[in-house]
Amino acid sequence: MKDHIRIGSRGSQLALWQARWVKRRLEEWYTGIDVTIERIKTKGDKIVDVPLAKVGGKGLFVKEIEESLLNNRIDVAVHSMKDLPTDIPEGIVIIAITEREDPRDVIISKDGVGLSDLKKNARIGTSSLRRQAQILNFRPDLCILQLRGNLDTRIKKLYSEDLDAVIVAAAGVKRMGWEEKISEFLPYDISLPAIGQGALGIEVRKDDSNIIEMIERFNHYETSIEVGAERAFLKRLEGGCQVPIAAFAKISDNRLLLEGMIGSIDGKRLLREKIEGDSDRVIELGVRLADILLDMGGDKVLREVYGGKNL
Repeated sequence: MKDHIRIGSRGSQLALWQARWVKRRLEEWYTGIDVTIERIKTKGDKIVDVPLAKVGGKGLFVKEIEESLLNNRIDVAVHSMKDLPTDIPEGIVIIAITEREDPRDVIISKDGVGLSDLKKNARIGTSSLRRQAQILNFRPDLCILQLRGNLDTRIKKLYSEDLDAVIVAAAGVKRMGWEEKISEFLPYDISLPAIGQGALGIEVRKDDSNIIEMIERFNHYETSIEVGAERAFLKRLEGGCQVPIAAFAKISDNRLLLEGMIGSIDGKRLLREKIEGDSDRVIELGVRLADILLDMGGDKVLREVYGGKNL
């Protein structure tokens, strides 16, 4: 067992909360271990004045952390699972997906009202095309404004940029202890979550057997199966974290129910479908659901986002 572990993390309040949570668990499980956290700035952190969808590329919030892992500057990388691309660099493995926090999106509004009660043409801040597509489908009158920055920054912009509301992930708000700020938890039929939303993904080097043995303990079986189905769906659609794609899976009695969505950026076209099957066939289920949505017209919708590329 290693007596010193270096955790790599982004430097935001939420990312550090997540890294410190992993640090505390390791210190509880392995007496006398020394755990340190290395703050690493990613491309997504450096470019703050451009909408995420226009920055381009996948792994905007993970690439530099993964490079530090491969270069042996850190031993463990802790990410929000929804930030991790489906293609992982050679030499790295996602060894654990933690138990999911609340995966829903939430509204934080200036007046404390929910989505349906926001005034006509209200100004809503979000950095996510997935959220934009679904919210505009539900309320076409709303004015969606691109919102960048860490969670605390986005919430502050509710006032500094004269917004009526912001839409963020419930998991981050709850982890930071800010649940009293939430005006409404959005139901899944209005806003289906991002792939992996609410879970943490922990990466290690594939050949680091000591670290693997220690970190495997963080893996939550049901969540890993559910997120595995969602990521298979996303991989088939070649999507990144900012495209208008959503999926949410849930296991019950060894059966997995997976729901997926493809939407146009303006919200005028929203395709949703569900599929159910054995929980040991998650990859097959994710791919099959993606193909169903593509056949329903999702291919045409996504070609507009991807610039004409066929899927």
